[in-house]
Amino acid sequence: MIQMLSIILFGLPGGPELLLIAFVVLLLFGGKKLPELMKGLGKGIREFNNAKANIESEVRDSIKEIDKNEPKSNKD
Repeated sequence: MIQMLSIILFGLPGGPELLLIAFVVLLLFGGKKLPELMKGLGKGIREFNNAKANIESEVRDSIKEIDKNEPKSNKD
């Protein structure tokens, strides 16, 4: 298990790799497009979090409704 985890973590990019990726993105899109891309990314993340919160609240409400509608059992 530990060996598989170390193999998975070995493939993740570190600091220098992330800097290289950021540099390539800056070269590809330029300084003017980068703020637009980040704004779009922020909107996407915000929409995802809102959808996740809505689903969580619907699940909680459904559980409460199911619990409310279940008949109480007497353990006498």
